[in-house]
Amino acid sequence: MTVAAGGVRDVHEAIRGGGARVLPVAGGTKPALSGAPEGVVALDVSGLRGILEHDPGELTFTALAGTPVAEVAAALAEHGQRLPFDPPLADAGATLGGTVAAGVSGSGAFRHGGIRDFVIGVRFVDGTGTLVAGGGKVVKNAAGFDLPKLMAGSMGRLGVLVELSLKVFPAPEATATFAFGFDDVGEALAAMARVARGPLGIEAIDLVPDARLVVRLGGAAETLAARGARLEALAGASAERIDDDAALWREAGALAWVPEDHVVVRAALTARHVPAVRELLAAHDGHARYANAANVAWIAWPAAAPLDALDAGLTVLGLPAMAITGPPGRPLLGARPGGAFGQRIRAALDPHDRFPWEA
Repeated sequence: MTVAAGGVRDVHEAIRGGGARVLPVAGGTKPALSGAPEGVVALDVSGLRGILEHDPGELTFTALAGTPVAEVAAALAEHGQRLPFDPPLADAGATLGGTVAAGVSGSGAFRHGGIRDFVIGVRFVDGTGTLVAGGGKVVKNAAGFDLPKLMAGSMGRLGVLVELSLKVFPAPEATATFAFGFDDVGEALAAMARVARGPLGIEAIDLVPDARLVVRLGGAAETLAARGARLEALAGASAERIDDDAALWREAGALAWVPEDHVVVRAALTARHVPAVRELLAAHDGHARYANAANVAWIAWPAAAPLDALDAGLTVLGLPAMAITGPPGRPLLGARPGGAFGQRIRAALDPHDRFPWEA
């Protein structure tokens, strides 16, 4: 069952109405998170849409949660600004609230930090139907419990986001991407470590299948060629400069490399986990793109393969993960962080168990 919310009052009524549990949905680009399981009401908040404020001088904006990320990005671009954490699935219709609730960031998070570092204010309706506000509309606001960061990655299970304020950054004058091919993953990981520790101000660095490293630089256009040469020296290999730099990263954010018959799982890890994760995935014909210098794995897992096998393998490795696409009802895989503190937060914000939550 789906209920449309055209405003905050509708969100209040859906939660206070009792009966079935409620789960917010807007763009529907992350069905494993927003797909309502049986017996759960899907609360469509895509009607909560629009940019309310944008202060280019202060590098901040405020928008309703159902606003498409692509709409926000276009408005910022008019002022030479951007969302530097490269929110994934923007072209597919991902919304601002859904991106924050999922806590997902793209390859730009390597240099600039993830989405939780950019959310400075939130308004949401909690499990009692109360409108709660945290943070504010300015960057220097540190009063009280940091609710904005708490809502990043909450999956819509702690409250229904209705309004968000974020800080933004100026876009670089130009960017360039360099691709390196290596004989094996070990060589690629060693080169990645050297590049990531280097002084070049890397925008993004991803390890893609077949031991290929893609590295993005940003800054003044006239400096990129020389910095590319220094990048080759750090990597210890020759590079191919990608002709269409923007298209490459747009395709990465669209998860265009994932086959249609696979589900997407996002796992947190470090570079030392890559060999073990690769072994786990190879046993089931899965593969991954390792973003942010291999601190995030975007896993393409065959839909026909048992998700329990991935869950068990990641648990053994101590790695937390979240399903992005695939069937609803089971978003969390691998190690489960949070523990007793997470239970206390949930009890405070959702004492009546109005949102579905997988233990």
